[in-house]
Order: sequence, then C-alpha cells, then structure tokens
Amino acid sequence: MIPVAIAGIVGLIFGSFLNVCILRLPVDESILAPRSHCRNCLYPVRAIDNIPLLSWIFLRGRCRDCGVAISWQYPLVEATTGVLFIACILHTGITWQSLLHAVAIFFLLGLAVMDARTFLLPDAFTLGGLGLAIALRTLQPSASQRLRIAGHVVLDALIAAAALLLIRWLYRLLRKREGMGMGDVKLLAMIAAFLGLPLTMVAGFLAVLTGAGVSIIQVAKGRANTKSMLPFGSFLAVAGIAVIFIGKPLLHWYLGFFR
Repeated sequence: MIPVAIAGIVGLIFGSFLNVCILRLPVDESILAPRSHCRNCLYPVRAIDNIPLLSWIFLRGRCRDCGVAISWQYPLVEATTGVLFIACILHTGITWQSLLHAVAIFFLLGLAVMDARTFLLPDAFTLGGLGLAIALRTLQPSASQRLRIAGHVVLDALIAAAALLLIRWLYRLLRKREGMGMGDVKLLAMIAAFLGLPLTMVAGFLAVLTGAGVSIIQVAKGRANTKSMLPFGSFLAVAGIAVIFIGKPLLHWYLGFFR
C-alpha cells in the first residue's frame, strides 16, 4: 500500500503544478514566476494555502484574502492526477512503464483541460511531451538497442502526424474551412511516441467517436450547429489516457473479428 500512497501524493503535487501550467501556458505566461497568487486580488498564495487538495477544502473553496471563489478546476485536476497516478501503479506495478504512463497522463490531462478552456494546445506541452516520450522510451532500463527503439518511436510519431495532416488537408479541401489545428497533429504525434502506433489508432477512433457523439447531442439540444467548434484535442487527450488502461483489451477484442 505504501507505493500506492506515494503515487497518490506525488500525483497531487504534480496536479497542483499542472494547474499552474493550465492557467499560464495558453496565455504565454511563465510557469516559474511570479509565484502563485489570487487572480482577483493578486495577493501571493501562502505556503499553508498551497497544499494540494487539502488547502482548497480548508479554505472552503475561497481566497483567504479577498473571499472570491476558487475554481473547482484546481481540486479536480489535483484529485484526478492523484487517482490516475495510483491507477498506473495498480495497472503495471512499480515499473518503468508506470513512469512512462504517469508522465503521459500529466501531459494529456493538462492538454485536455487547456483545449477545453481555450481551444489551444501549447507547444510547451505537445512538443515538450513528444521529446520526453522519445527520451523515456529510448532510455528504459530494459532497452538493449536504444538507437533502434528511438527510430521506431520517432517513426510512430511521424506516421501519426502524417495521417492526421492528411485528414486535416482533405477536410479543408472538401469543406473549404479548417477542421482542426496543428496542435491536434502535434498531440497525436506525442500520443504515438508515448504509446505506440496501434494504441494511438485506438485513441484516435475513440476520440472521433466520442467527439461525434457529443456534437450530435449538442446539435439536437440546440446548443450548437454543424459549424460550431469542438475541442478535438480534449477528446484526443482523454482517449489517450483511456487507452493506457483499456487500449490493449479493446485492440485485441477488435482484432479477434479477423481471426
């Protein structure tokens, strides 16, 4: 149970840092300075008020200085990161694979929230995550041929990016407007670098399926029309997290129809 508890605590800490990234990166602010502060009164957050999840509970979701409500996003991101880090340990044990999955989750969860909030997928997370994925996949302790592994990871990322670029180009050709941004292309390349091409295909399918379902529901309820924008990156990122845990069973189930 100790590794599980440690994973949860580490997840809460990284979730707190993830909130900073989510808030600042889309508006090109530094994630290092200034220190965390209330966006309403600008007063710096005290160390005692910066304990992941617990501080929000003790403060009853309000700033100590001005009393303005603190967004539910903060505890939700922290708690979700903690739970998912625990899930990594329960899924694959104390292994390099768990580390790889936890890092992927950190980037994917951050990108999912950023895209949902701002329709932006900052390069610091997409390209930063891509580079880190290549490094972690190449440097894993069990790797005996690191150069070959690095080549495979880079090739998976390039194929995923090329496939989405083709879809993007065809959509623009047929509909005479942009259907997705380059951020989505970089995100899919990052997912492929972390998880490999087969699981990335599963993630892409799930993202399209859920995105289409949400779009149909919104149109049916009159909340959107056929030209309304959806944060496809959010669906893609959430699907990427999902396939970490259920991707292989889904892939095996699907391939079973062809045996």
